[in-house]
Amino acid sequence: MKELNLEKISFEDALAQLENMVRELESGKIKLDDAVEVYEKATALKKFCEDKLKAAQLKIEKINMAADGSVSGELFSADEEK
Repeated sequence: MKELNLEKISFEDALAQLENMVRELESGKIKLDDAVEVYEKATALKKFCEDKLKAAQLKIEKINMAADGSVSGELFSADEEK
């Protein structure tokens, strides 16, 4: 399996690779040593994706429109996503 280079990978590509790794692990048709290597790389991809999502979440701005038509923005709050 080739080495992961997380410096130049997009979130979408990382997520696709992670999904493929999960499918491979779930198939049960992989040797133990290879499974351990895939698991380690999948863990790194998972952290990369989580970090990207967190960074994007911090940048998202919630746009509010008041009754008088004025528009204001405030930073997205993780508590509001529920």
